[in-house]
Amino acid sequence: MLSRTADSLFWLGRYTERAGNVARGLSATWRMAMLAAPRGKAEEEWRALLVATGGAPGFLARHGPVTQASAIHWLTLDAENPSSIASCLEAARRNARAVRTALTVDMWAAINDTWSELRKVGPDVVSGDRLAGFLDWVQARTLLFNGAATDTMLRDEAWHFVRLGTLLERGDNTARLLDARHAAFDPKTDPPDPSSWQAALRAVSALRAYQHVFRARLSPERVADLLLLRPELPRSVRACHQRVHGLLETIAGITGRRGDCHETAQALRADLASARIEEVLQGGLHATLTRIIDTNLRLGGEITALYLSGR
Repeated sequence: MLSRTADSLFWLGRYTERAGNVARGLSATWRMAMLAAPRGKAEEEWRALLVATGGAPGFLARHGPVTQASAIHWLTLDAENPSSIASCLEAARRNARAVRTALTVDMWAAINDTWSELRKVGPDVVSGDRLAGFLDWVQARTLLFNGAATDTMLRDEAWHFVRLGTLLERGDNTARLLDARHAAFDPKTDPPDPSSWQAALRAVSALRAYQHVFRARLSPERVADLLLLRPELPRSVRACHQRVHGLLETIAGITGRRGDCHETAQALRADLASARIEEVLQGGLHATLTRIIDTNLRLGGEITALYLSGR
């Protein structure tokens, strides 16, 4: 496979996943901000989401003080934000168009129809009570794309690169969401902050999964364990990097090419598999998540250098 084709497939997966992740995070934050408003802490909720999406520096440089309206616009429709929902879906469609013959009809229809519908909406679609409907629509469209890929795509190189981008983005998102609220997961935090634990779960659609796994009231240790280390949760950091490692091994078997990315992925997978949440929290959740986020960033660069750059 040509490196430029692999690159477009990889970023198609990443940008589609990112759009859905931003929509989930926004939905959870909007809900929590309404609850926090009477206590004067709504701004903290929006600031945490901006940090989690990596857009805080750009937002602050452009808008200054954080307000609900400016944060929502920045994360949904602002073309100046490369990680806004609109920017992500535009980039996903651009990459899909570049490799249209490598996609199935259903995959192309899912991403192209989403892009076409998005172009018709105005700024009022994210105002007031209409925001919830828009975010639900974005999540549904990204799920449709992922479902189309899972159900109709050959398990060849194209599939592996789409999934590699999707899972690398997914693992990074979960780590960043946890890190943005890491103080709430410190066992010494007094008073406890269950609203932050719930917001983290909602942001990865894992509230019901928590109830099924633990059948207990929310606790910071269990929430952190589920989102970071539990392999059965498909959006946990461990589950994502376990599958990233497997995909890279499969790609190496197909292409005969191995590099630094394989060693990095293997080391991160092993670290997460052997970690225990009690030790993680005792050593500092923020330190662990910062290391994971930095490693994930390095891993993306190593994948690009080996498979996507054309060198």
